[in-house]
Amino acid sequence: MANLLPLSKVRNIGIMAHIDAGKTTTTERILYYSGKIHRVGEVHDGAATMDWMDQEKERGITITAAATTTHWNGHEINIIDTPGHVDFTAEVERSLRVLDGAIALFCAVGGVQPQSETVWRQSEKYNIPKIAFINKMDRIGADFFTVLGEIEETLGANAVPIVIPIGAEDQFFGIIDLIQMKAVYYDDTNLNLTYQEIDIPEEMLEMAVKYRKHLIERISEQDEELFEIYIAGNEPTEKQIRNALRKATINLAVVPVMCGSAYKNKGIRRLLDAIVNYLPSPEDRPPVIGITRQDDKLSERLPSDDEPFSALLFKIMTDKHRGKLAYIRVYSGCIKAGSYVYNATQKKRQRVGRIFQVHANKIEDRDAIYCGEIGAIVGLSESATGDTICHEDFPILLEAIEFPTPVVSVSVKPNSRQDRDRLAISLQKLTEEDPTFIVRTDQETSETVISGMGELHLEILLDRLKREFKVETEVGVPQVAYRETIYRNVTEVTKYVKQSGGHGQYAHVVMEIEPLPPGKGFEFNNKIVGGVVPREYIPAIEKGVIDAMEKGPYAGFPVVNVRCTLIDGSFHEVDSSEMAFRIAGSMCFKAAFQKAGPKLLEPMMSVEITSPEEYLGVLTGSIATKRGKIISMDMKNGTRILKAQVPLAEMFGYTNELRNITSGRASASMHFDHYEVVPFSIAEEIVEKRRNGKAKK
Repeated sequence: MANLLPLSKVRNIGIMAHIDAGKTTTTERILYYSGKIHRVGEVHDGAATMDWMDQEKERGITITAAATTTHWNGHEINIIDTPGHVDFTAEVERSLRVLDGAIALFCAVGGVQPQSETVWRQSEKYNIPKIAFINKMDRIGADFFTVLGEIEETLGANAVPIVIPIGAEDQFFGIIDLIQMKAVYYDDTNLNLTYQEIDIPEEMLEMAVKYRKHLIERISEQDEELFEIYIAGNEPTEKQIRNALRKATINLAVVPVMCGSAYKNKGIRRLLDAIVNYLPSPEDRPPVIGITRQDDKLSERLPSDDEPFSALLFKIMTDKHRGKLAYIRVYSGCIKAGSYVYNATQKKRQRVGRIFQVHANKIEDRDAIYCGEIGAIVGLSESATGDTICHEDFPILLEAIEFPTPVVSVSVKPNSRQDRDRLAISLQKLTEEDPTFIVRTDQETSETVISGMGELHLEILLDRLKREFKVETEVGVPQVAYRETIYRNVTEVTKYVKQSGGHGQYAHVVMEIEPLPPGKGFEFNNKIVGGVVPREYIPAIEKGVIDAMEKGPYAGFPVVNVRCTLIDGSFHEVDSSEMAFRIAGSMCFKAAFQKAGPKLLEPMMSVEITSPEEYLGVLTGSIATKRGKIISMDMKNGTRILKAQVPLAEMFGYTNELRNITSGRASASMHFDHYEVVPFSIAEEIVEKRRNGKAKK
């Protein structure tokens, strides 16, 4: 049993970029040219195939990563169109984890923007080969060579143009293909759907020769055959150049750079050719590595239909008619509808119901999905994002997906008793879909608190609650996800003794706590010698410490970057128990924490503002009033690019403020950067408010 197409003819790619670089428009054109759709839908009309959610149509942005499959030149191309807004970074993270290649889209005017840098770094983490496509060459201010320089300097990429533009802005007529050494002119009278290939114009020949030489030099470093041809002064064939370029791209040695205008239908066919020619198939990628469940040893699965089945579940979606849809990428073997699989993460056997091929929000039935393919399954009701599903007889656990921690929270209250039950069920479904959306109940206030990556993220989720799940809620004021930590080392002794007739409770612990560097989380060390505290009670002490860390002793926020070392203690043969040591561990940690110089940490956002020069003064003043630090002020295409770091607590509603102070002429983007200590006076205010709020309730 095998896929109809050989694995070498399959491409799993993502389209990634900063917001408004043209990802969805490019995807629409790819689907149109490859015959998947017969009418182009425009983002600004709310008619794009891949932006199918109501919220996406209304805002003109991509919120959820949409998957589809199309065909080009005898190849199957599985495409995931990812969001550009930083609040939906989890969609990019999970998509890149299961893809083999990516198109990194850049605006020819904006160049390398903050989120394009973020997604580039995410793709580097997973060693994803990329093609860079400089889009919007028809816009005023478009500059191919400036953006090319930014890709090299800012992203550190070995960027190699394989086409160069003929003109720019309203004079962008076409491209020069440096491999074929032909000029491609598009026909404006026919919406550029037709084109002609002619000889390169005399005035551009010198530049074309220069960049072709640059291309051959860069890729010959990766290919011995091409290197020998080049050194001998001979002219390589098109096939030799393509083969060397494919090898260099897959080995992450170069990034081919192309250009065009997706909206004006220029450069898309060449981009489709490049996807097929230069991006890897599943068999070009290293074998997937996991841990075998029988003996916990590292094992690899080769990309083949004949290997035991293994797949990663990278996305959950709730479908009105079909229930829970689990999106999977198959790394080895194949899976049939109606068969049984093993969830190695949950250690559960599950039955596969129906299998689907996905096209945005439309799906079609399949009997099976094969190695290298992406599809959706109904039936895996107890599975979650990041789970490994595999063959029952050959269990393997693949590396899960890491997601960033939410930084903004709001409280939600149902408006009626009927809404209360529906709210719990609806929130459960949304958390299954989105790993960066966290729901918890505040034990002291009994409020339901939801946390996400930003204001827009929570706004969209609350909108979905109302529209999809018909739940009306009352929403609190956005809250910042503060953290607590300490300044210094402290050793603390705690005895927990309780006598109330019959067996009492006894536990005695001595522990030292000390600060860890940022990002280190929590460490627990056991230095008990001579059995003064029996080994079976040590995990209970650690659990007690973790209990205390969940709601920090200083202000009730989670504790981070602390090492806790158990150094001494004692026990009672009759009265000691796991519960007694858990309580003692919690009490000891709380007491030590208060003496260790507690401090509050707040999320700092990296903010980039693009604005006309005349508003520079008012913008720097605005950042200063928000406790922000200006990092740089650059000039680009006649506009100012201001970069700053500002506490998240000061940035709520900033989009509206920016619109007001610049008459709507400036734009801003921001993403979480790091945690920083809150100034003492402000920290005391926050602690006081928390205490007063709880006292009132």
